Amino acid sequence: MAQLIYLDGELVERDQAKISVYDHGLLYGDGVFEGIRAYNGRVFRLDEHLERLERSARAIMLDIPLSREELAEATVRTCRANEVHDGYIRLVVTRGVGDLGLDPRKCPKPSIFIIAANVQFYPEELYEAGLPLITVSTRRNSPACLDPGVKSLNYLNNILGKIECILANVEEGIMLTNAGMVSECTGDNIFVRLGDELLTPPAEAGIVDGITRAALIELARDEGIAVAERLFPITDVHAADECFLTGTAAELVPVVMVDGRTIGDGKPGPMTKRLLKRFRELTKSEGTPIYD
Repeated sequence: MAQLIYLDGELVERDQAKISVYDHGLLYGDGVFEGIRAYNGRVFRLDEHLERLERSARAIMLDIPLSREELAEATVRTCRANEVHDGYIRLVVTRGVGDLGLDPRKCPKPSIFIIAANVQFYPEELYEAGLPLITVSTRRNSPACLDPGVKSLNYLNNILGKIECILANVEEGIMLTNAGMVSECTGDNIFVRLGDELLTPPAEAGIVDGITRAALIELARDEGIAVAERLFPITDVHAADECFLTGTAAELVPVVMVDGRTIGDGKPGPMTKRLLKRFRELTKSEGTPIYD
């Protein structure tokens, strides 16, 4: 079956899903997006994703031409058309077609496209064995320059960090703030366990406020685990009893080594495994149905 892409109200075959070279999303990264997961025929936390998309759009004065209800229906429709049960969804709103100048007033009509596909990200063995990480030299964008709460199409900062990971032959890398504190990874949020406390960087560290991150904080607190959102240095990661990453694509991935330092006993820790189990249970029972 040919993959179908939602493009401005129509479902078109992948090879015909095209945007103009004058689209400001392409020319300037002028647009916003959400990465969303589907599990067992349901779209996980769709409303939360659409709320974040709307916040991002308002922050850059981009008027989304569909209501939240219409966006939800378009997302489900795209999943259904591609027979997605367990997969990944990319919902993008660009400023639209303009000219070669920066002026967004020259873009009269935003464009929306949605891609939905059955894909697998990390192989299952990485959830059992854990990931090694490095600390990359590329620093996270300062919140004083670009609000990390805006999930924009400009991901060059993250891509530069990802290139360092590729050169080091690791899947992910930790990015630091300009002050040298832990921010997030190139595509995921990070958590560490120090003793009985679970730590994760706060918004002021320049992080994307992840939907999966929020779900894990909820689950941890339901389990009676103390969770703190505060700044901490990379040495706290090196000394951590456990470490894991969260993200829409990653879900919850254990980390067993950082910068050549073994985390804990070098295996996914008990808190990590416990929270991964809880998260997978949650995704089996929660979400917007794709199929009647």
